[in-house]
Amino acid sequence: MAQQDINIGPANQGQGDTLFDAFTKVQSNFTELYTDESQGEVNSIVAGTGVSVSSATGDVTVTNTAPDQTVSLADGGDIAVSGTYPSFTLTNSAPNATHTGDVTGSGALTIANDTIDSDRIGVQYKTNVVLGSGENNLDFSAGQIFTKTISGATTLTFSNAVTGDCKLCYMAGDAPTLPTGNTISGSWVAGTTNVIQILYTGNVYLYSISQFV
Repeated sequence: MAQQDINIGPANQGQGDTLFDAFTKVQSNFTELYTDESQGEVNSIVAGTGVSVSSATGDVTVTNTAPDQTVSLADGGDIAVSGTYPSFTLTNSAPNATHTGDVTGSGALTIANDTIDSDRIGVQYKTNVVLGSGENNLDFSAGQIFTKTISGATTLTFSNAVTGDCKLCYMAGDAPTLPTGNTISGSWVAGTTNVIQILYTGNVYLYSISQFV
């Protein structure tokens, strides 16, 4: 309701509102004031978290005392979170969880049939290594076939052998001393090229020695 103004008219002229009309307006104004107060009266203003007020009543200034609150995000699954508000970095810690093509699945992977060829196997299964004078170690991770001409007393050593490795050695010259193992068949023959097949079982080296016919 708009404020009810009382017409007081000129002084002592009897042209204003009657007493009845004047007090009717007064009553209407008071009724509206008390109705508004009972429905939405504000007795005082209380500061909350991150907010301050200059006073509880009267002219009040409200201030944000913590405009840069720190917000923390928790890591979830394969998503890692770093940084603080307002700058966050989300990182997928497992971007290749699911594979398609030759290798499929998530977690345990399945290799498709007929996809492994010479281009996909490591150098240790397709490389010919020629050992020179003084090079007496056969690094199983470096090649599949080892060639060497032996002169004088020579002790061969093996390194990086993996269970199931099977290597071939083409060697001429004097008989070498091999790492401890078991000879399944054959023996060294001087004056020809000897072919030594080496199988590593994980515990012992097995040797098969033969020569070109």
